[in-house]
Amino acid sequence: MKALPEGQYIKHYRYGMGVVTESDDRQTSIDFDLHGLKRFVTTLMVVELSELTPPPRVRAKHGAKVYARLASKKPAEKSGSPKAKERPL
Repeated sequence: MKALPEGQYIKHYRYGMGVVTESDDRQTSIDFDLHGLKRFVTTLMVVELSELTPPPRVRAKHGAKVYARLASKKPAEKSGSPKAKERPL
């Protein structure tokens, strides 16, 4: 198989539906709906081209919670004090 156009919606037998993010004669990167970004050797990958329109991409919802928790940490916890080690996460 040769390079695929960027933005092409494809179906992979193992990872399902995805969008080609980058492709050349050696390597192809595909962002799958359920499995995230995967890279393949272009000449070895087996995919089916899809006529469907890819769904809009959204960021993971848990990211805001993680950033809020990191921002709320006290400076004493970051220094590695004994109190920070005793407190379970």
